[in-house]
Amino acid sequence: MKRHLELNTHISGKFNQELENLTNSVLTMGGEVEQQLIDTITAIRENNASLAERVLLNDLKVNSMEVQIDDECMRIIAKRNPTASDLRLIMTVSRATTDIERIGDEICRIAKLVTKDRLPPSDVVLSGLLMIAEKVVFMMRGTFDAFARQDEKSAIAVYEQDDNIDKKHKALLKQTAIEMQNDPTEMQTWFDVLWAIRSLERIGDRCKNLCEYILFLTYGKDVRHSSMKKVVKKLMK
Repeated sequence: MKRHLELNTHISGKFNQELENLTNSVLTMGGEVEQQLIDTITAIRENNASLAERVLLNDLKVNSMEVQIDDECMRIIAKRNPTASDLRLIMTVSRATTDIERIGDEICRIAKLVTKDRLPPSDVVLSGLLMIAEKVVFMMRGTFDAFARQDEKSAIAVYEQDDNIDKKHKALLKQTAIEMQNDPTEMQTWFDVLWAIRSLERIGDRCKNLCEYILFLTYGKDVRHSSMKKVVKKLMK
C-alpha cells in the first residue's frame, strides 16, 4: 500500500520535493519491515527455511536504506538550513529510521527460529507466538498509516494497542515456562523461542516510539518518557 505524507508548501519547489522524497523513503522503509514480518510469519507457519533466509538477506537492504536516509537528512540540513516545522520533520525522520532499522533486527531474530530449526516444540506456544505476531503486524501497519497522514489521533489509538500485546506477551511467557519444565531436553530451542517472543514485544515498543514521534511532528512537543494519558489530556484541550 502506497502512503503519502502531506507537507508544507515552500517557495522552493525543489525543497518541497526533497522533503516529500525524504518522508516517502521512510514509508518505503517501513513497508519493507512490515513485509519482512509478514514473510516471517508465513515462514514459521510453513516451516519454510528459504523464505526465512530471504528475510535475513533483505535486512541488508533495510540497513542500507537507514544509511541513505540519514545521509539525506544531513544533506538537507546543511543545504537548506531548515527551521521550525521543517527541522522538526527532518528530526522525526531521523529518529524514525533508527527505530525502523531496529524493528528489522528484531524480525531477523524471529526468522532465525526457522533457519536454525528452532520452532517451538509446543503447538500451544507456536500458536501463541503467531497470534502475537499478527497483532504486531496490525499495530505496525497502523503506525505507518498514522505517520503518512500525520494523524495524531490514530497514533494515540495505535500506541494504546501495545497494552494488549504486553498482556499477551506475559501470558505466553508463563505458558512457555510451563512447557520448558515439561520438556527440559530442548532448552536451547526454548531459549531461542523466548528471545523471539521478546523480539515481538520489542517491535511493539518501537511502534510506540514511532507514534510518539508523530505527536512530536504534529504538536512540536517531545512526549517521550511521559505518561501518554497525561499527554493526551494536554494535547486534546
